[in-house]
Amino acid sequence: MHANSLTCSTSVSPCSLRSSCNSMLLHNPSSFKRCSQLNAHYVLNRFAFRRWLCCSDSSTPPSDDEYRSSRNIAISLFRRYRNYVDRGGGDNLKDFISAGVNAYALGCTDEGLRKELIDMKESGLEIEVMQSYGGSTGLKSKIISEEIEECILWLSIIFVTILCTPQPTVVRWSSTPSVSDEVRLQWKGFCALIANAYYVRGMAWLPVKTLQLEQMAVVGRAEEPSVVASRMRLVFSTLEVVSPQWPKV
Repeated sequence: MHANSLTCSTSVSPCSLRSSCNSMLLHNPSSFKRCSQLNAHYVLNRFAFRRWLCCSDSSTPPSDDEYRSSRNIAISLFRRYRNYVDRGGGDNLKDFISAGVNAYALGCTDEGLRKELIDMKESGLEIEVMQSYGGSTGLKSKIISEEIEECILWLSIIFVTILCTPQPTVVRWSSTPSVSDEVRLQWKGFCALIANAYYVRGMAWLPVKTLQLEQMAVVGRAEEPSVVASRMRLVFSTLEVVSPQWPKV
């Protein structure tokens, strides 16, 4: 599979593992130990992912159907992105972040999910609008290119933020990088500054000017203060989801 395509471990099932192992044993009986390790690896990672889903504080608990395919994952993310953009609110933001963390754990890539959304847009698919407390309203709207780009940018920032946390905060099922080297280099310094403030100094905010200077140093330009502040909030909120530091009040 091409490095830029989506690789999600949802495609792996006990049945496919069993079929593969039976073939290996037929031709090489000494492969029994390897097959046992493969099955154990699948079971342990499946358990770890289910535990993450159960423990996440998402205000809209995900269903198994949302993670059965890369297409479903992309739809789930996009609906939650729209829900936050339309309604705002910290809970809705963390709902989107939790879906992004789940996508990371399943081995998804930002480019793979971008391709899924673009394919859906080009096919004319309409996405259902979420209700205030999950579910759908029955209303549908088409996907807009600008929405795809911003949604995937947010997802990329979530992925890079996870890479800046003490390991392992989220176990990833795939060895395929979650973001490209270009995206990682663009956002690693930005996210690392915030992660350092969060973990080392116990801060939940940084001066916007500090982050604008980081952007200037890396890409030669800085975003508007309000945009930088929203990016910063996304990073801090992601850290709170994957590695909470303070008790809830």
